[in-house]
Amino acid sequence: MQHKFKLKQSERIDFRNNMEQETEETYRHSDIVNISIKKNETSIEINTESERIDFPSKTLQEKGEASTHSDNFSMSISQASPRTAHTTIHTGEKPYHCDVCGKSFSKVYALTKHIRVHTGEKPYRCDVCGKLSSTKSGLDVHKRIHTGEKPYQCDVCGRSFSGRSNLTKHKHIHTGKKPYPCDICSKSFTERNALTVHKSTHTGEKPFQCEICGKSFSHVDLLTMHKSIHTGETPYHCDICGKLFSRSGDLTTHIRVHTGEKPHHCDICGKTFSHSNALTIHKRMHTGEKPYSCDICGKSFTSKSKVTVHKRIHTGEKPYHCDICGKSFSQSSDLTTHKYIHTGDTPYHCDICGKSFSRRGHLTTHKYIHTGGKPYLCDVCGKAFALRSDLTIHIRTHTGEKPYHCDICPKSFSQSSDLNTHKRIHTGERPYPCDICGKSFCRKSGLTKHEHIHTRDKP
Repeated sequence: MQHKFKLKQSERIDFRNNMEQETEETYRHSDIVNISIKKNETSIEINTESERIDFPSKTLQEKGEASTHSDNFSMSISQASPRTAHTTIHTGEKPYHCDVCGKSFSKVYALTKHIRVHTGEKPYRCDVCGKLSSTKSGLDVHKRIHTGEKPYQCDVCGRSFSGRSNLTKHKHIHTGKKPYPCDICSKSFTERNALTVHKSTHTGEKPFQCEICGKSFSHVDLLTMHKSIHTGETPYHCDICGKLFSRSGDLTTHIRVHTGEKPHHCDICGKTFSHSNALTIHKRMHTGEKPYSCDICGKSFTSKSKVTVHKRIHTGEKPYHCDICGKSFSQSSDLTTHKYIHTGDTPYHCDICGKSFSRRGHLTTHKYIHTGGKPYLCDVCGKAFALRSDLTIHIRTHTGEKPYHCDICPKSFSQSSDLNTHKRIHTGERPYPCDICGKSFCRKSGLTKHEHIHTRDKP
């Protein structure tokens, strides 16, 4: 026997919410043939041997009335009998398809929850902070932020988590398992979401759009993170230093600053990292992989962030400004180091002789005085360098590459410092004054030579 109903707007929402929680029991003796939620009406067709149907929503036990609502969403579901549905566990069959993105599911209520990704519907509200969730289970996990409850414990390291899925993902750190392979390039991931985001690099698809600024994203989680820029919401706080974060994952990574925990190990050299992304980027040093390219000059890099910073060479962008002297920088780390000029801080200490430095790189270079090591070799001439950056600059003497271009004249340079010095020809800037006679120079070396006039020393 077939039963067909049409629902009002409020009844549709009630039906979807209840179906998510009660579908497995409610339809034990029924076959849902079709559920259609279209612009103007919702239709439900059910085959059953019984005259009476027990719906999860009381409104559905009565005959519904037709209603028109232009803001409704469209979906269709076809469900087999419970016995057939159970066999999908063994067969891997996913008979329920999303009409919007084509994603498939093995259970009808899983599709129901997924549809909310597209509609934005979040019917579950936290009674503590008011945050909305698309699923009841998601709300339950969220509430543990307020209670501090972490019922899921890792049996390897003892660490606890608020959600079962977080524990499952964490265990991949110990096992090294990456169960989600990309069927295009064979790259594997520890999380399904990471695979979904990765696949967008092949397709270029970005179906999730911010309704505030219009920016599009390849995954709903990226959109959710982005929205915190507009809302300013930072619900995750560090109970050690009080710092706030918009994502629980960022808080987890931050806490390792205090604990010193580095759970991600390189299986080639043994180096450890506090974040899995840092390990992934590090491994590219061993493999030589550079998957991110500059679309202006074609240069390749191991990480997307390095491409972003590199492009500022071409654009001249310097978004980080010193609030003391107004000088601008292309990287936040350069600004941090620059500020030590004003504060006099030298936070990097040599553990052998006690000498201090304002830059970590300078400390690294200094330590080679004690060890005599220069680990970076030029594969053209064999010259050795203490710093990778020095090797990079040296290689340009062989290749002739000059990536730093003056935006006033056509001249180019192999080092950014040479470009900065050159620009003083155009600006007239002479930042190195003689403290004896007041004469100024555009280069420090020019000042050093000049000072010999006063001291009568030979240069």
